[in-house]
Amino acid sequence: MQRVGYMLVNCVATLLRIIPLRCRTGLFALGTPDRTSPVLVTGNYRLTVARVKKALQGVDAYLLVAESRGINVWCAATGGLFTHHDIISVLKTSGIEELVDHRHLILPQLAATGIDTGAICRKTGWWATWGPVYAHDLPRFIANAMHKTSPMSGVLFSLSQRLEMAVAWAFPMSLIMGLITAFLWREALVPLIVLIWGIAGMTFVLFPWYAPWLRPRRRGSAVGRHAILFDIGRGPVMLWLAGMAGLAGVAACVGTLTWGMLCRWGAVSFMVLLTVSIDIRGSTPVHKSGLHTDRLLAITLDTEKCKGAGVCEDVCPRNCHHVDTARHIASLPHADRCVQCGACIVQCPFDALYFTGPGGVVVAHPTTSDGGPG
Repeated sequence: MQRVGYMLVNCVATLLRIIPLRCRTGLFALGTPDRTSPVLVTGNYRLTVARVKKALQGVDAYLLVAESRGINVWCAATGGLFTHHDIISVLKTSGIEELVDHRHLILPQLAATGIDTGAICRKTGWWATWGPVYAHDLPRFIANAMHKTSPMSGVLFSLSQRLEMAVAWAFPMSLIMGLITAFLWREALVPLIVLIWGIAGMTFVLFPWYAPWLRPRRRGSAVGRHAILFDIGRGPVMLWLAGMAGLAGVAACVGTLTWGMLCRWGAVSFMVLLTVSIDIRGSTPVHKSGLHTDRLLAITLDTEKCKGAGVCEDVCPRNCHHVDTARHIASLPHADRCVQCGACIVQCPFDALYFTGPGGVVVAHPTTSDGGPG
């Protein structure tokens, strides 16, 4: 039954990915935890909670589910909907302090964009460690004395994740456009649904092929004003042109397609492609959304302030940073990978990191009224 429930949650959450899916907040005992068992924290996005529980099968631990408004921890923390205030609240109301002897939390790494661990420590006495990006790495992370390897810190966009995004786009599109077509052009309903799923699938399956063309172009403010136009991936458009050329060839040779039908379906397919790929960057964890001019910012390190604390390396989801522990200094050997999430800026205890705009202007990271990250 648990397996069926897990599969059902995965299916529903994938189909309705654009909709917040809340689950109950509070304390959950996994296995048979004792007073020395680890305490993990996550948000109340139903899919995340289900995957964390599945990953921790066989591990005795406590799981604190804090309020994140039913949104995944990365989006919620970046948007100010999952902060240290939510974690402080669940710590004080869950009764966890009566169940364990330690005061050590494992926080989701992707929430580092909006959580002030110093505020948590000051107000509750709990100190925090940043866990791995993906839930399936949690057992290994815990067994390895809370030590995180570099691969555990980095986000991926694997084939399975790309297929999930294809489904997340195709389902609502086919539902909305299918209902409209059922009334206006009923005979085209099935071909339209097939077209939507095919375009969404190919757009994300072939993502590694055209991904190099999606890097931001730092050519001044004009790019920021017209970010949408620059975000239509040349790869998907070329894919569409190749498909239309193939259909035209079939129409010319077989004669089963009229040129009018070809033009009509070409227009429909281009509208579908445009909808799917208009913000292809924002549909991935490895690029900043093309709708945000933040993607034009560059991460900058002040070497005079840097003390090599290593927090930047610990929280960066793209492994942009490297810390020389012998010299106590950080560097940015992979700054080109940066997705401008701001986690390293928020968490740096020495304010040694900041963003610069295309003109070299320093961009300060927003903070909340109590001095914590926003």
